[in-house]
Amino acid sequence: MKREKTVLITGASYGIGKALAGEFIRDGYHLVLTARSEDKLTEVRSELLEKYPQRSIHLFPMDLSLPNAPAMLAKQLENQHLNVDVLVNNAGYGLLEKFHTSDINRILNMISLNVNNLVHLTALLTPAMTAQKSGGILNVASIAAYVPGPNMAVYYATKAFVLSFSEALHEELKSYGITVTCLAPGPTKTRFGEVSGMEASLIFQMGAQNANEVAQKAYQGFKKGKAVVVPGFKNKLTILFSRIFPRTWVRKVVHKIQKIG
Repeated sequence: MKREKTVLITGASYGIGKALAGEFIRDGYHLVLTARSEDKLTEVRSELLEKYPQRSIHLFPMDLSLPNAPAMLAKQLENQHLNVDVLVNNAGYGLLEKFHTSDINRILNMISLNVNNLVHLTALLTPAMTAQKSGGILNVASIAAYVPGPNMAVYYATKAFVLSFSEALHEELKSYGITVTCLAPGPTKTRFGEVSGMEASLIFQMGAQNANEVAQKAYQGFKKGKAVVVPGFKNKLTILFSRIFPRTWVRKVVHKIQKIG
């Protein structure tokens, strides 16, 4: 009999994370959801259980940017005897602001969430996947990973790390039966624009995708074993242009569309 599988999704209370929860549960997965807001996670669980009452949904509200958060989460999973077959590293945020005037604590917190704890949680859960020779990892980066990002310098750099890290693991873990996929969306209608301060920026005014559409493309690509998924023709074109045109030109264009003040 086919064993039912469980997916852990971080940043699952809004946007792409919430939409991915819908994709996985629709395909028969049980869910483990984590985010800072317990109230929002509870709302997500209620919505999904109305449609899929036969599935189990476990909630672990916590701030994943805290240094010990991945270890705490892994311990809670162990205590509840929850085996994670697929890990979705979706939690993350960005800040539209000049680096020299930024609050360094917010910057370091972003690096902790977007990079350090993504790596930490992946390191804690991967050994069990390699032991059973099956599993999956879906990391959420951005088309920002392909270019330098003036006025969002650290955010763009964190997403470049996630892309490189994911592509490397895609090759490393393939022989263990583990699929590693990196999602690189463009501007998407989520809370990211509001939190980052980018809602009024030119890059969002040029058009943003729907989170459900992005999640659907991401899940389809993950199921096919793709290393990288870039949803939307415009986003693919943006990456192509970033490779064709000189780096000096690319960073000036990004600076212009993310101009502050």
